[in-house]
Amino acid sequence: MAKKKTQEAAEKRFAKPTPKQFDVIVRPVITEKSMAMAQNQNKIVVEVLKSANRAEIKMAFESVFQVKVKEVNIINVDAKAAKRGTRYPGMIPGYKKAIVTLAEGEALDLFKE
Repeated sequence: MAKKKTQEAAEKRFAKPTPKQFDVIVRPVITEKSMAMAQNQNKIVVEVLKSANRAEIKMAFESVFQVKVKEVNIINVDAKAAKRGTRYPGMIPGYKKAIVTLAEGEALDLFKE
């Protein structure tokens, strides 16, 4: 009985992703620090929708990439004032970023050839 429940839970978690789940994950954040985290700590850094919460991000990651997620941390990156050249003021937009920790033994290659 327990084996059947775990199998059903695994099938539900790795079900076919919905279009909304594809929209939750906007793009990966590619920096030296995020690449080091991916290699050493098995953590993936992605930009997500402003309205997304931890549960939505976890479900989207598991169904889109077919990996088991251990933990999700969320950070709101504030907008910053900047100058265009030396004269024109501008803004760098803010966004929401998620650091997704993958379960032990899981791996995700963002740069497939």
